[in-house]
Amino acid sequence: MATAHEHEHARRPAVRVVDTILVHPSPPSSETSLSLTFYDVFWLRTLPVQRVFFYRLDAGTNVDVILSNLRDSLSQAVGVFFPLAGRLRLAPGTSNRYELHYRPGDAVAFTVAESEDDFDSLAADEPRAVSRLVPLAPPLPEGGVLLALQATMLNERRCLALGVTLHHAACDGAGITLFRRTWAAFCAGTQLPPEPVMDRTLISDPTGLYDFICPTDQEANNSLKILPVDEQLLFGTFVLSRAHVQRVKDLVAASKHGSPRCSSLVATLGLVWSCHQRATNKPGGSGKSKTCLAFPVDHRSRLSPPVPDTYLGNCIGGAIAIASRAELAAAGAGGLFTACAAVAAAVEEATRDLQVLGACDLWRQRVVEAAGMSVLSVAGSPRFGMYGLDFGFGRPAKMDIVSVARIGGAVAVEGSRAGDGGVEVGLALPPDGMDAFRRCFDEAITGLDMDAGPQ
Repeated sequence: MATAHEHEHARRPAVRVVDTILVHPSPPSSETSLSLTFYDVFWLRTLPVQRVFFYRLDAGTNVDVILSNLRDSLSQAVGVFFPLAGRLRLAPGTSNRYELHYRPGDAVAFTVAESEDDFDSLAADEPRAVSRLVPLAPPLPEGGVLLALQATMLNERRCLALGVTLHHAACDGAGITLFRRTWAAFCAGTQLPPEPVMDRTLISDPTGLYDFICPTDQEANNSLKILPVDEQLLFGTFVLSRAHVQRVKDLVAASKHGSPRCSSLVATLGLVWSCHQRATNKPGGSGKSKTCLAFPVDHRSRLSPPVPDTYLGNCIGGAIAIASRAELAAAGAGGLFTACAAVAAAVEEATRDLQVLGACDLWRQRVVEAAGMSVLSVAGSPRFGMYGLDFGFGRPAKMDIVSVARIGGAVAVEGSRAGDGGVEVGLALPPDGMDAFRRCFDEAITGLDMDAGPQ
């Protein structure tokens, strides 16, 4: 008898492209170039960021009107965020100075597609084959294109999957979130958010981080090579309620080993990291070996002077938590405390100096130290509020970061769709690893539920 995982892998409904339209900014802007900063070039060779938003449509909804409204409002939104319609290129006459270059006539590709796949199973928390999710987010065309979008109709046009693909060198999560909110506001006819700030001179580089990250011997190749999807990978979503997050914080605070500052983010990442290490820890491995968790920290408010929240570009630094594999994988509260302590220390190290640019030597040291370790990376943030993205046909039933789903060794975090202060965590693993992670996660939640308070 076939297992659930085998049934999952056997089912691959195709996505059929109906049309691809080039959407031009309205109104068009004059030719513009925005130089990349050291924050931007860090992402020059990474895979694009891909998110998919799943929407259920009301009975009787005119889907053609929705698609037309999405296209028209996209033109208006790209008019405000016109650099995203441009391309990434090597600045003329330079060997390593990259820029976003927009010229009149540039446009964003908007694809309309159809699929016979089942919306309810795609938009579920239960592990799904990553190969089912990937076609719902469009690839970036070659030539340094920065942004592409796709609307896929599902369940006989009663549901919609909206895919957004972005070259990370263009901007970070805060920047693309502002773009999506602007697009949704134009489409729904609601109040527009603030306009983006595009002044790249707000980011200074007194210690030469740009040249450290982007040496002159790099090839001027802006095409991102995306490897085929591992057919065995599954992507699952695990939900931590606000009460569970608070219980982790209480448990850490009550530990006799000490009480590192345990925020909601520290509690979430600590629990997920310890569960992931237990699920993937191989028997017989060296107890002295170490592993690390890499997660983003927003630098906007920490620079001097601060950079506006609406800055369109990258302005995030990396925090790197390092811990022993064996200690992380320890059963009970031991592994959880080790993880939370390491994450809290990484946050403190990444934020202790308000003039963050002066901490570049320490950042370089951590990058070198982590280079020989296995890395679990984190994408997304609960503060982005992705479940509030309403284009006029309701809020999303589910959201997934597909670019995280494509690879192992990464997790996605987002605020809970219930809006209760909880957190959703998505990660991709092969079937055995997914089963092991689910067991570890369920055991951790059970342990938290049994905890009546600080011990």
